[in-house]
Amino acid sequence: MAETNANSRLEAFCDGVFAIALTLLIIDIKIPSTESITTTAEFWLALKHIAPSVLAFVLSFGVILITWVNHHNGLKLVHKSTPSFMFANGFLLLTVVFIPFPTSLLGEYLLTDHVAPAVVLYDSVLAFQAIGWILICEVAIRNHLTKSEAAALTTRKSGRYGYYALSVYSLFAIMAFWIPLTIAVITAIIWIFWLIIGIKIKHE
Repeated sequence: MAETNANSRLEAFCDGVFAIALTLLIIDIKIPSTESITTTAEFWLALKHIAPSVLAFVLSFGVILITWVNHHNGLKLVHKSTPSFMFANGFLLLTVVFIPFPTSLLGEYLLTDHVAPAVVLYDSVLAFQAIGWILICEVAIRNHLTKSEAAALTTRKSGRYGYYALSVYSLFAIMAFWIPLTIAVITAIIWIFWLIIGIKIKHE
C-alpha cells in the first residue's frame, strides 16, 4: 500500500527529537541528597535554591513546545521532501536539542554576577534556531514543496518571521553582555508574542 503521507517518517523522527529535548530539560533540576538536608527549613531553602532552574526549565519547555507546534503545522504545508529540505530540518533540530545546555547554565547562574554568558548563549541558540526556520521556509519555496499557493504564502510569512527573530535574538545576545537579567526577562516575554503569532497563523 502506498504511503499516504510522504513526510510521515520525517515527522516521526522530528517528534522523537522534540520529545528527547523536552525530557533533557528536567535532568539538571535536583535538590541535594537527603543526607545533606536535616530539617524542613533546609528543605525549603533547597527548593528556593533551585527556583531559577525551574524558571529556566519552564521557559525552555515553552520554547520547545511552541517550536514543535509551529514545526508540526509547518510540515502540514508541504506534501513532499527533498534532501536539502531534510538537512534544513536537521539544522533546526540541532538547535532544539542544544537548548537544554544553555537552559542549565541559565538556571545555575541566573541570580549571580556571572549570568551574562548564559544569557548570551541562550539567545544565540534562539538566533540559530531562527536561521533553521529561514532555511526550511526558503527550501520549501525554492523546491516547490508546498501543497498550494495559500500554503506557499503562509510559508513565506513564516520565513519573514524567521528573519525578524534572527534580528531580535542576535541583538539580544549582544545586549546581554551588559544587561543580562533584563534581556532574560524580555526573551521570556517575546516568546509569549511568538505563541500568539503561532496561534494566529492559518495553516492549510
